[in-house]
Amino acid sequence: MTLNEKDGANVAKSLRSEGSLSAEPSETEVRRVLRKMDTRILPLVSLLYLLSFLDRANIGNARVAGMATDAHLDGLKYNVIAAVFFIPYALAEVPSNIALKLMRPSRWIPAIMVAWGVVMTLMSLCNTYHELIVARVFLGLAEAGLFPGVTFYLSLWYRRKDVASRIAIFFSAATVAGAFGGLLAFGIEKMEGIGGLHGWQWIFCLEGIVTVLVATASFFFMHDYPETATFLTESERVTVVDMLKRDTLGQATHFDMKFVWQALTDYKTYVQIGIYIGLLIPVYAIALFTPTIVNELGFGAAEAQLLTVPPFVAGCIATIAVGFWSDRLNLRGPFIIGGSFVSLVGYIVLYTQDKPGPAYIGAILAAVGVYPTIAVDLAWAGSAAGGDVRKGVVIAMVIGIGNLGGICSSFIYLHPPRFFVGHGTIMGWLSLSILLTIFTMWDYNRLNKKREEYCKQNGVDESNMAEFADMGSESPLFRFTL
Repeated sequence: MTLNEKDGANVAKSLRSEGSLSAEPSETEVRRVLRKMDTRILPLVSLLYLLSFLDRANIGNARVAGMATDAHLDGLKYNVIAAVFFIPYALAEVPSNIALKLMRPSRWIPAIMVAWGVVMTLMSLCNTYHELIVARVFLGLAEAGLFPGVTFYLSLWYRRKDVASRIAIFFSAATVAGAFGGLLAFGIEKMEGIGGLHGWQWIFCLEGIVTVLVATASFFFMHDYPETATFLTESERVTVVDMLKRDTLGQATHFDMKFVWQALTDYKTYVQIGIYIGLLIPVYAIALFTPTIVNELGFGAAEAQLLTVPPFVAGCIATIAVGFWSDRLNLRGPFIIGGSFVSLVGYIVLYTQDKPGPAYIGAILAAVGVYPTIAVDLAWAGSAAGGDVRKGVVIAMVIGIGNLGGICSSFIYLHPPRFFVGHGTIMGWLSLSILLTIFTMWDYNRLNKKREEYCKQNGVDESNMAEFADMGSESPLFRFTL
């Protein structure tokens, strides 16, 4: 740790140990510091997630590029290969976020990235169904910590009302990966036969090598926490730490197993999981099967790779725009309901139309609607949990259990060319997310009113926050975002 990092850590320790807060910084100062943090944090984590999503979803491009034929993936074999990724991916997310809290993010996140980059590179040597299954299992295990880890990481740098737009920028890398993956696959396919590898194997090889190189560089460029960030001046570190303390009401930042149990036993965690799983199943279905769906609309393999780009580009733009509006209005639920409805309309179009033109418009609507909801929902889930450890566990549970939905996504697109079962299943999940979001908004509003009345009757205000530091989101001072 450098001298500046030690100074920052001492400042943070002093601020966190005191019951009082310093004078609130001006909005101009806050915006200036936020912009500085954005330029140093968001580009790197967005690049990491772009590579993560590219490496997990390129199986869909590889299938169209000839993997199904060369590896003899008849019947449900491709679906099994797509699905096995999600089992270790889901199970490892909570332990990974606990490890991130116990270790330095700048060591944990690059380390797991090197691991999955090596797996992805070696996946290029797989020629059979069983070899591909083994590779996907290890890929899921290695990738598990990145998405929940970075989501948790961002929540330690930004206030609850600022984090949705940042998660949106970070998550938009997934839509860029979807678009870029099609273009990249289109070009890499032409390496067929070089080095004795098929074109689809080169997709795995080259993308894996890039991941390892970026992971190695990120060891040197990733910062851990605001209080130790060397790119911030001492006064800026004080501003950020104080700002976060105001936002979290001085809630606990240290590790204790009771905070893990608080997350595990809170019914609101499981409602958020229900919302997220209903949104994530369509997202994974889009990533895994858009090349196949477009191909089945009557376009050739090369055209299908290129035509997967517009839905993802539109989804990227919508994700960033919705994230910023969600933060500006400090609202989450209405944006989830609105996005889910747009995606629902897209799937209704896909379900009812058999002409390529209208059906392709349906695919674009499906992506534009559902992609923005992921960032907003994760910001919502994280903001509903008080305290660092509880927040990290809740985020990991929502993402981890929600990712089991990827197994569902892998087995619902079985009957081309219309895919009635797949489209119908996703319409059901989107409807569930809408209903659970409506319930959550009502429940959070009810709890907020109850706590406001309690504080009014008992004279509780911010001067009492040290008394409730370990209560997390059960603190009478805690308010839920709607």
